[in-house]
Amino acid sequence: MLVGVGEADRPEDAERLAAKVAGLRVFDDHRGRLSKAVGDVGGAVLAVPNFTLYGDIRDGRRPDLTGAAPPDKGQRLFDLFCGAARAKGVRVEAGRFGALMRVVIEADGPVTIVASTERWEEGELGG
Repeated sequence: MLVGVGEADRPEDAERLAAKVAGLRVFDDHRGRLSKAVGDVGGAVLAVPNFTLYGDIRDGRRPDLTGAAPPDKGQRLFDLFCGAARAKGVRVEAGRFGALMRVVIEADGPVTIVASTERWEEGELGG
């Protein structure tokens, strides 16, 4: 999971997102249906902090990254997200904030989910 923290994100957003990720049923059951969460399959979350997720390319030819949170806030909320997911019983492997990282993954299946806290309403998301 790539984790981007935006300027408007709050601590409660990090906690709600962690709860949502922990409970997402995105793994196959014995019938091939998406009905299992990461903990049900003994999996883990790889959380990679990435401010470029906020690259806005609507104007010009250079991404505008002003929607990303400042580094101190971004790191604080990224760490809070990881801790909150661990508190839900999810094993979390985390990238280093601000580091140049090479991440290689092998995706197994047709599912890619973008998780964003934009436009969340209070009470909209369950755990």
